[in-house]
Amino acid sequence: MQDFETRIKSLGINLDNPSNPVANFVPAVTSGKLIFLSGQGPMKNDGSYMKGKLGKDLNIDEGYEAAKLVCVQLLAALKNHIGDLNKVEKIVKVLGMVNAESNFDNHPKVINGCSDLLVEIFGDKGKHARSAVGMGSLPFQIPVEIEMIVQVK
Repeated sequence: MQDFETRIKSLGINLDNPSNPVANFVPAVTSGKLIFLSGQGPMKNDGSYMKGKLGKDLNIDEGYEAAKLVCVQLLAALKNHIGDLNKVEKIVKVLGMVNAESNFDNHPKVINGCSDLLVEIFGDKGKHARSAVGMGSLPFQIPVEIEMIVQVK
């Protein structure tokens, strides 16, 4: 059995600071063995959020890094909700929303930042169904918002 908590620490990822909801919702809801995680944004180590629009302010590589930051926030919310990430059975679904100019068409490359990190941490259990879509805007001008569904043991 893989120890996902140890793997995360070995990657230098800190999950101690999950973000708080900015409106009337909760970060995670359990239904049976599924955890539905609310959309998260790219929070930096200093607590501020990355901002910008893909294709205007940010390039694909910067968007990829934003999606990795979002993944860390999703994992922090998940850990806060279930206590131990070794309970993860499968990352089921990821929905990635990219704040992009109308002619930007590399949404999947941006959301790979999240997907690649999930597979790096969870291996085959991290391989998931996914949608990557463009948005005209996102809250607080963040470049990426991602929500996730996870199956637990």
